[in-house]
Amino acid sequence: MKGKFLAGGNSFGGPKAPFKSYAPNITPDNDTGIGKWTDAQLVTAIREGTRPDGSVIGPPMAIEFYHGMSDRDTKAIVAYLRTVPAIKHDTPKSVYRIPLHAQKPAGKVADVSPNDKVRYGDYLVRIGHCMECHTPLVRGRPVAGMTGSGGRSFKGPWGEAISANITPDKDTGIGGWTDAQIKHAITKGKRHDGSGLRPPMCYRCYDNMTDADVDAVIASLRAMKPINKNRR
Repeated sequence: MKGKFLAGGNSFGGPKAPFKSYAPNITPDNDTGIGKWTDAQLVTAIREGTRPDGSVIGPPMAIEFYHGMSDRDTKAIVAYLRTVPAIKHDTPKSVYRIPLHAQKPAGKVADVSPNDKVRYGDYLVRIGHCMECHTPLVRGRPVAGMTGSGGRSFKGPWGEAISANITPDKDTGIGGWTDAQIKHAITKGKRHDGSGLRPPMCYRCYDNMTDADVDAVIASLRAMKPINKNRR
């Protein structure tokens, strides 16, 4: 909605899901947003999943992936949020039918050097929470040993999207794709055969990544364990 950037309200889950949650207002509005939160409180919310009042932030906020975000990157996000226009917009209260758990204190988290391409790519894949969508779940938890093998269903106005196998398996994953084809999928939303990717793949968000960062992500994906598994 025009004029509502980052003002929240999108819903997730439903009557049969373990939760019905609503994205909160993260503009710097003092009454309905994060305007009264300190920088430290925002860092804690992002990396540890607790609000200033002590309540725990639930899914789909990917706290477990953001927990390892470096101090500098987290502070940069906070600095950016301070520049967003404040919008007064109340959002409904989320309802959870599952226990919520905050992450342990993150402490000081150093930057990951881009010179270590695979490790830096691992870091980008983690804070981009790629594997949250591309790993199958059982009872809400990732299936051990199946990281990146895809198969999760996402339904919306686009119909149903099934997350792809992004491990380097040559038959069912991206092992037969070139680096250029993987980059095109990440940033332009096109598979190696030219077909388009559906939401929630946010290639429009990744289109502004630097070439070096995309290359690091590809290096990380290449280093994963290949898993032979079709989407269904």
